[in-house]
Amino acid sequence: MGWIRLVGTKLLYLAGMLLLISVITFAAIHMAPNSFFAAGGLNPNMTPEAIARLKAVYGLDKPLWEQYLSWLSSMLHFDFGVSFASGNRVIDEIKERFGITLGINLVSMVLIFFLAFRYGIRSAMKGGAYEGGLKQLALLSYATPSFYLALVLIYLLGLKLGWFPIAGLESLEPKKGFERWIDIAWHLSLPVAVITFTGFGSLLLYVRSLTREILKSDYIFFARARGLDEKTIVRRYVYPNLLPFIVTILGLSLPGLLGGSVILEQIFSIDGMGMLFFQSALARDYPVIMGILVVGALLTLLGNMIADLILLAIDPHRRR
Repeated sequence: MGWIRLVGTKLLYLAGMLLLISVITFAAIHMAPNSFFAAGGLNPNMTPEAIARLKAVYGLDKPLWEQYLSWLSSMLHFDFGVSFASGNRVIDEIKERFGITLGINLVSMVLIFFLAFRYGIRSAMKGGAYEGGLKQLALLSYATPSFYLALVLIYLLGLKLGWFPIAGLESLEPKKGFERWIDIAWHLSLPVAVITFTGFGSLLLYVRSLTREILKSDYIFFARARGLDEKTIVRRYVYPNLLPFIVTILGLSLPGLLGGSVILEQIFSIDGMGMLFFQSALARDYPVIMGILVVGALLTLLGNMIADLILLAIDPHRRR
């Protein structure tokens, strides 16, 4: 019963926070200057009467609170309405681009975690010049703007050397079968490289700092006094103490799998969630913007809740 009550409490908290976030974002978006009808989304030669009729069709002529309640009722059925710009259902627009952004950010996240934890721990264990070199590399990673690195790689590896494509998801002549997946991976090499390099530095420094603190502990001193080698110490003592941190970071990383990178998807012309959000923001396409924001908020809250439950399972003393 303890776990059932705990999960129920967290689900109630999630529902309340999601409701609050939806109210704030809905009000902020609709209070922003201009609208879809003034952002170039329609033919400028249309008459005010025609625009008024379209507003009536989409329910934008109603009071803001009535629009919100109508949208909230649809959202409870995971229906975010219809896009003003394309006329397609918002949930279909999101599904169409979900896999692209998910694939890019999932591969990048795996690489970031692998590099940060492997070399963060090794730098703390070895110290000296090895630690200093990795620290400088991590600081360079942390300080490098992703858009700048993307432009540099496009120029050097794409335009000058011609090793990688600079835009799109596939070649102009589509491949089939396994060759198509190789072609997609080739096109996504530069975006993944940019996200990985600019993302692993801060995590590496954090892992290095935590590992150094763990190595100062008394149980590490006694483990070394017992003659345990470094690999055993890392496996028995460092990894278990880093586990709560890993779980927390994984929970916070969940929204990024869907949100993607707005700037990088624009630079590399990748039709993913980031580009969809950017185009919708420019056009004031309210249903699409709200759909993406709510899904992102839901993933953030779910990630935090799952991370909390895993941490409680690992360490029951955290329960209150």
